[in-house]
Amino acid sequence: MGITAIGTGVADDADGGSPAERLSTRVDGVEVLGALSPSRAADFLTCPLLYRFRTVDRLPEPPSVDAMRGTVVHQVLEDIFDLPAAERTPERAQAMVAPVWEQILLDHPEAALMFADPDGAPGAAPDAAQWLVSCRDSVRRWYDLEDPRRLEPAERELYVEALLESKLLLRGFIDRVDEAPDGALRLNDYKTGKAPREGFEGRPLFQLRFYALALWRSRGVVPRVLQLVYLGSGEVITYEPDEHDLLATERKVEAVWRAITHAQRTGDWQPSRGPLCGWCAHQALCPAWGGTPPPLPEPSATTPAQPGAGASGLEPSG
Repeated sequence: MGITAIGTGVADDADGGSPAERLSTRVDGVEVLGALSPSRAADFLTCPLLYRFRTVDRLPEPPSVDAMRGTVVHQVLEDIFDLPAAERTPERAQAMVAPVWEQILLDHPEAALMFADPDGAPGAAPDAAQWLVSCRDSVRRWYDLEDPRRLEPAERELYVEALLESKLLLRGFIDRVDEAPDGALRLNDYKTGKAPREGFEGRPLFQLRFYALALWRSRGVVPRVLQLVYLGSGEVITYEPDEHDLLATERKVEAVWRAITHAQRTGDWQPSRGPLCGWCAHQALCPAWGGTPPPLPEPSATTPAQPGAGASGLEPSG
């Protein structure tokens, strides 16, 4: 696909809370049921109790090396397009990793705790130098898949928001939007992990379908291509949606919201034990692992319509 257009950017989440929440517009004269982002919808689909911990309780979560790698790499892949096309070389992009990390540490000093072992045992904590090498490796691998010297994104970190007929507000950020000469759009999502096995692409594609639905409902345009760029394994997954796909996604999103509101009303946030539990920061509080959740906060303190970020104030990127 030949690519043309103009690049724009938005501020990152520097003050805590969801960046989508901060940029969200008021829907004048319309009673909005609530707001949902693809990451929070995915949380609920993975484990309703995880959704509760993150969104209702807003429990702090320590920064993780994998999530922070995603944050650093996403920022580099956004910033590289500020340079003239000829200067967007692999070497220049890899050199941007350290300054981006240094800026994150200035804004969020607690991020350095990832590399501090609380017990003081040598070698128990991740090595910061090796971690930076892994960030640069992810950036370098991007050049095996795409060449930014031949791309001019229409949008970068595009905030999208759409109000469905059900009065549910969808919102989120798209990593990159490319526009072809005929106006066709390609939505891109960077993932610093490895591509899923064949037949397991549904979960990551749901996020892009969510964005495509929001774009369709707000602009009346169905994106031609949805593209997942996996920097961990050097693979690209593409999908061409149509209106039937997006209508099915709309039904799924509204069903998720009904389930969320039911859990909010009844206080019944069920855990869902699975392979991702090993990466959950709240396992000690989970009944599926012998823990006890904290008491629910007062209803006035928070609602499921207000997605929150972790304690670091950073919204992790794939």
